[in-house]
Amino acid sequence: MTTALPSRRVLPHPARDEIRLESVLHALSDPVRMRIVSELADAEAALSCSYFDLPVTKSTTTHHFRVLRESGVIQQVYEGTAKMNGLRRGDLDALFPGLLDALLVAARRQAARDAQS
Repeated sequence: MTTALPSRRVLPHPARDEIRLESVLHALSDPVRMRIVSELADAEAALSCSYFDLPVTKSTTTHHFRVLRESGVIQQVYEGTAKMNGLRRGDLDALFPGLLDALLVAARRQAARDAQS
């Protein structure tokens, strides 16, 4: 008797050597996507899409996650019905040393300036 294995939905991701600087910078140029990346960096763990409270519609949220995944900034995997998101920090740090940390610091400084306005 054979037992059917549960089907796993696999999402396409670029391999490390396919990640391009211009794609990463484009993905991180949007404030909503930068917010997602900042929250993932702070969490240091994979978070489900439903964790994020974003000021956009569900379809726009899906678009932002797809841009981040297709650029190589995040890894998405299904765990049951939840789509889990993790930062590809190792890949980004290997390809572009210091870039992610510099952008995260800059985004936090800008948020602090905006809060004072």
